[in-house]
Amino acid sequence: MSRSEAPPLPEPLRVPVADSHTHLDMQDGTVEEGLARAAAVNVTTVVQVGCDVKGSHWAAETAAAHPNVHAAVALHPNEAPRIVLGDPDGWSRQGAREGGGTAALHEALAEIDALAALPHVRGVGETGLDYFRTGPEGMAAQEESFRAHIEIAKRHGKALVIHDREAHADVLRILADAGAPERTVFHCYSGDADMARVCAEAGYFMSFAGNMTFKNAQPLRDALAVAPLELVLVETDAPFLTPAPYRGRPNAPYLIPVTLRAMAAVKGLDEDVLAEAIADNTARAFDY
Repeated sequence: MSRSEAPPLPEPLRVPVADSHTHLDMQDGTVEEGLARAAAVNVTTVVQVGCDVKGSHWAAETAAAHPNVHAAVALHPNEAPRIVLGDPDGWSRQGAREGGGTAALHEALAEIDALAALPHVRGVGETGLDYFRTGPEGMAAQEESFRAHIEIAKRHGKALVIHDREAHADVLRILADAGAPERTVFHCYSGDADMARVCAEAGYFMSFAGNMTFKNAQPLRDALAVAPLELVLVETDAPFLTPAPYRGRPNAPYLIPVTLRAMAAVKGLDEDVLAEAIADNTARAFDY
């Protein structure tokens, strides 16, 4: 079995659900093909997420063309230091790039702000902090960008979609300090059960991806177990984080049922009950 071969279609869900976070622009095939495969297993809605100015324009255009696609627009946390400082040594794995300083960051944020005003753009994200590849010099750019996105989300009344990698305490601190938008989603939730309790207390949505099925992901399963049902979402983050038993192969929205069934087992719920809650929660989170 080739690692590049797409996994088979799972058994369809009986209750239609949404993929709360996907990157159709990074997946094989056309948008129409991807949506048709998803619909075949009852994944009837997707949130297409931008990570830079170009990708955010693409997300907005795709959502405008497809009623069952909603867009989120943002500069990914790793994009902010790339814009400000450039990437002379390839740390970002995105190719060499000249830095443009804070003026370039403000210019890019102004474009995100304009896109966030569009009616088919339902979220501002993925934004937040990512300390996995960014050194200390990049952290200031990330924080400035994150705070700007929080303001944009609040000004336009859109959901805030958070990318948090190895930065839990700082993400929670900045949200508390800046004042989180009414609807805040932790995409690809990566904290433990204690953090899930903090998020629940604040009313933040927690979106679980295929990595909750991985053998070494017990802390994620523990977090899901304590997360209140009304704050739980499901996502693919496709083409990344393909659920077991297909880990390492290309992910796509049609694989949501695999993750959802694993989540139902963790929560001790009938899959239809979980699917119904998730469908409702996603519509509430993204106000569609």
